[in-house]
Amino acid sequence: MLIKIKKNWFASENDVTSESAYLNRRSFMRGAAGVAGATGLIGMGLGSSAVAAGKKRDLVPLNFSKTSYDPGESLTPEDAVTQYNNYYEFGTGKSDPSQNAWQLQPKPWSIQVDGMVDKPATYAFEDLVDMKTLEERIYRLRCVEAWSMIIPWIGVPMAAILEKVGVQSGAKYVAFETLADEKQMPGVKPSFFGGSVLDWPYKEGLTLPEAMNPLAFMAVGLYGKEIPNQNGAPLRLVVPWKYGYKSIKSIVRITLTDRQPPTSWNQSAPREYGFYSNVNPTRNHPRWSQAKERRIGEFGRRTTAMFNGYGDEVAHLYAGLDLNVNH
Repeated sequence: MLIKIKKNWFASENDVTSESAYLNRRSFMRGAAGVAGATGLIGMGLGSSAVAAGKKRDLVPLNFSKTSYDPGESLTPEDAVTQYNNYYEFGTGKSDPSQNAWQLQPKPWSIQVDGMVDKPATYAFEDLVDMKTLEERIYRLRCVEAWSMIIPWIGVPMAAILEKVGVQSGAKYVAFETLADEKQMPGVKPSFFGGSVLDWPYKEGLTLPEAMNPLAFMAVGLYGKEIPNQNGAPLRLVVPWKYGYKSIKSIVRITLTDRQPPTSWNQSAPREYGFYSNVNPTRNHPRWSQAKERRIGEFGRRTTAMFNGYGDEVAHLYAGLDLNVNH
């Protein structure tokens, strides 16, 4: 019999937001369809940590340079960062991704780059990301659910990738898509009753100035090694001044466009999740406050900072924009 002992850093959703707020965030899941889908994963044995333990990747150590990007706060424990995740393609529970993501095959990997770029192509991962110029950046991560972490990411600036493919004049936005493969991602499969958690593939987007901002980062690793599947292998976006769902995982497509692209959470619940989704303690979620946050690994709550503490670097991007409106 498998006995699970809860980690001392594991915070239930009840510790972070109210249970009703957590459940309401997922109210779009088409009622019983979402419940049936989650139950089906357990019934198939895909939620078993015993199964996952024997199939997880061996993560290769990475060569990287240190940087001055460091808030000077204690790192979140590595096992918390890798076992407490939102990645609905592998299930809606916080532990589901770490248990189910062993099915993802991140090697080989390719990324389609298209739209308003000089060099549109389907790039091999190694041709798009210069692994010889990796750097470590320690960033705050703030989830819209009111919990937070401090994570040492490894990767390259988003601007370096955009410069490699060449941004054409007139491009205003960068759109991203996550892999959506039913064979590798059990959460993408329709439930017995039909329907799904989201309309796959997962989509996100930034304005071009946001994507070119020095803080915008494409992560390929964390804690000195390759990035685990459940954290978005083999590469994910990290935009630390925005709520975590903006940092799209397992990217397979990047599109430059002159029109604001659709984004998954905004399409699912437009009243609650705007395009910009900057961390803003003065603008509450419709069902819970954003003024405080629970740092995973700590007791109690701390005050949430505007732009997650990165206002000096990014506030100018939103000059004249009413940040209390759900853009």
